[in-house]
Amino acid sequence: QVQLVESGGGSVQAGGSLRLSCAASEYTYSSACMAWFRQELGKERMGVASIGSQRTTMYVDSVKGRFTISRDSDKNTLYLQLDSLKPEDTAMYYCASYRPPAGYCLSRGLRTVDYDYWGQGTQVTVSS
Repeated sequence: QVQLVESGGGSVQAGGSLRLSCAASEYTYSSACMAWFRQELGKERMGVASIGSQRTTMYVDSVKGRFTISRDSDKNTLYLQLDSLKPEDTAMYYCASYRPPAGYCLSRGLRTVDYDYWGQGTQVTVSS
């Protein structure tokens, strides 16, 4: 069973930065595709960024140039660097994992159905 634990959320002013972390407790982390999603109160959960086992990345247009997804396979940890934050980035941020049945996951989409395991989330609040 994969366990994902997010941390690093908080409250910042517009223009500020945060770094989110997601610790994965599963030895096959290195073969998995990982992603960050976010969910505003009362709205659907939406994909933000994904990264494959070979570090191929994908971003939603609204965060391109401001957010950076990365992974450290030695530490089994996923990161999301959030820069130039805007009030509309305020949301609960979740990390997610897709573990392929065999081999390595090179790339994965940004739909919630693309992922098998989820963390509990970390809140990001951006004030104007």
